[in-house]
Amino acid sequence: MKHKNSIGLAVSAAVVTLGLAGCDTVSETLNKRPPVDVAQPTSLRPQAVAIAPVSNGSIFQAGQYRPLFEDHRARLVGDTITVQIVEKISASQTSTSSIDKSGTVGGGVTALPGIALNSFTAGRASVGLNSSNTFAGKGSTVNSNDFSGTITATVIEVLPNGHLIIAGEKQIGVNHNVDVLRFSGQVDPRAIQAGNAVASAQIANVRIEQRGKGQQADAQGIGWLGRFFLSVLPT
Repeated sequence: MKHKNSIGLAVSAAVVTLGLAGCDTVSETLNKRPPVDVAQPTSLRPQAVAIAPVSNGSIFQAGQYRPLFEDHRARLVGDTITVQIVEKISASQTSTSSIDKSGTVGGGVTALPGIALNSFTAGRASVGLNSSNTFAGKGSTVNSNDFSGTITATVIEVLPNGHLIIAGEKQIGVNHNVDVLRFSGQVDPRAIQAGNAVASAQIANVRIEQRGKGQQADAQGIGWLGRFFLSVLPT
């Protein structure tokens, strides 16, 4: 008898575990976060290039040239660059429309052959039709986005025109929460300022992702059961 009870408890525990796992899977599916196309990988080490020995005595070497009289600036794969993220976007849209239409139709019969004239007194053989249509619509949309921060990214590719593809990632964990910041974009080396820094407004194809992981992020999402009912119930 005890053996059967043990088996029953084990089966119950397994069912509960599978049920919880299924709930987690459904929750992740229904509450899936929209992805951001951040360039991958977010870090890359410089490739070791075997430089052939030269005996021309020249200071300039094409394989590893860096100007002698300028601040260090990113220009090769594996170099780092500081990005000052200052993104401020604001957009608004307002629309108003109205329609007012009305019409009147009237008609009457005064006489017909073979019918007495007094049969068409006022109100007996008259027809009137009135119609009206009124519509009014109004809508407005306001969107504001303000993002600022600093991240150091790595050059992951050098394009044929000399532009740099950079990507970086920063993770900060506090207790049970982790904040993740990812960044990628295309930089013109001429936009790099002194101190090897560049503003995000001067970077093309910017991709910024700031996500949270942990209990705080989970608390901001809708539960899988509530999200299921929101998806099936009519609006």
